[in-house]
Amino acid sequence: MAKGIVIREAHFPGRAPIEAYGNGGFRFADMSHRGSLLCLPFGIYGWEPADPLALTSADFAKLFNEAATVEILLVGSGKDLRPLPAALRAALKEAGISADPMSTGAAVRTYNVLLAEDRAVAAALIAVD
Repeated sequence: MAKGIVIREAHFPGRAPIEAYGNGGFRFADMSHRGSLLCLPFGIYGWEPADPLALTSADFAKLFNEAATVEILLVGSGKDLRPLPAALRAALKEAGISADPMSTGAAVRTYNVLLAEDRAVAAALIAVD
C-alpha cells in the first residue's frame, strides 16, 4: 500500500561546488535547493537558522559534530557582512574552527576555491534574493 509523499531533511551526501546562488536558493551538483545551506565535509544540508540575523551555537550543531574535520568556516550572512556574535565566535574557537563572516556571494566564491584546493572548509550560507 502506498504511503504517499515522504518529505525528508534536505541532504546531499558529499562535497560539491556551489554553481549558482540567488532567488532564495542555491544550485549545486546539478540540483537546486530553496533556502539556506550548511556545507560540511560529509554533506550539504538544508539549513534554517532560528534567526539569520543573530546566529547561535545551536544553529551549528551539525558543524560541531564534524568539528574535527573542519578548519575553516565561511559564514555567508546574506547580502551584507554581519559580524558573528561573540558567544558563537568563542564556541567555534574552542572547537578549533576559524570562522570568517562575509556576504553570501563572497562566501560562495571563497568556498569553491578552497574546495578545489581540497581544504578542510565548511560554509554556512544564508540564501539571498
